[in-house]
Amino acid sequence: MLEKLEAIKVRYEDIQVQMNEPSVMSDMKNYIKLNKNYKELQPIMEAFEVYKTILSNIDHAKDIIHNEKDEEFRTMAKEELNILTAEKDKIEEDIRMMLIPADPEDGKNAVIEIRAGTGGDEASIFAGDLYRMYCKFSEAKRWKVELVDFTEGTMGGFKEIIFNIMGENVYGLMKYESGVHRVQRVPQTETQGRVHTSAATVAVLPEADEFDVEIKQSDVRKDTFCSSGPGGQSVNTTYSAIRLTHIPSNIVVSCQDEKSQIKNFEKAMKVLRTRLYELEHQKYLDEISKKRKTMVSTGDRSAKIRTYNYPQSRVTDHRINMTLYNLPVVLDGDVEPLIEALQLAENAERLKEAGTN
Repeated sequence: MLEKLEAIKVRYEDIQVQMNEPSVMSDMKNYIKLNKNYKELQPIMEAFEVYKTILSNIDHAKDIIHNEKDEEFRTMAKEELNILTAEKDKIEEDIRMMLIPADPEDGKNAVIEIRAGTGGDEASIFAGDLYRMYCKFSEAKRWKVELVDFTEGTMGGFKEIIFNIMGENVYGLMKYESGVHRVQRVPQTETQGRVHTSAATVAVLPEADEFDVEIKQSDVRKDTFCSSGPGGQSVNTTYSAIRLTHIPSNIVVSCQDEKSQIKNFEKAMKVLRTRLYELEHQKYLDEISKKRKTMVSTGDRSAKIRTYNYPQSRVTDHRINMTLYNLPVVLDGDVEPLIEALQLAENAERLKEAGTN
């Protein structure tokens, strides 16, 4: 481990030098990449310094035990050695996790698409419940939610809703939500009190920036139209909504949330870049899915990942067979216990995977 850490330290110091070179500072794309690598290595270097101090203190304690004649000193050194050994084991475990390559997309913002599935009006209402759950979760994490586009359901909720979440490590947490979410409850439209099963699909994509995907403006057709839904007097009178069509891929993106055509265009371009980036990112997800069966961000959006059962107040995550009996709390935004459990399961698989390499 020490050899590996020393090699990383050389790389870390080399990046420091490169970042101060005028040729690198003038190349923004390269500078951003180096700065990202530098920040990723920083926690490992901090842990390395702590680790070296612990090893030095262990050597010192052993020296006292072997050479000190004062029994009281030797007893104190033995007690300290026990504490230091436990600290050493703990930090070694932490460093092992840090040394496993992280998903390169984890630090990005996320673009989330929720679509009503089987269940008609009830599925649209459930899609609205999921959107509210993620808004509440984002609020607790101090993330910013930015609505992009939506189609409302006839009885409430959404047939489809697309939104951005911006903040620290958003994709790294939200990627666990990709897949089919099922709800079992008595719908508002049901007159005989029977429990129905409906579903909504959640897709979580890492937001692509301009450095990830370059789009030629000549490849994009821009159409404007009137917004529909909430928005005040400007709705249906101002052509502020934007529809972008990427001609080579035939990907279509709409944005109607803002009253300003320019702001809608910027949001739509962000989603278009992300959709194009997803085509490449999907190959990466497919490769991961072959190795990690419990992983979530494996790209298979048809996979049933979670069930919300109202009669039993139960939430079950099928990937890790975890069940919570506090459905109202989860739907009110407390998704973190499920995400943390999924992270632990993934980390265990990553450690196992690293051990076999």
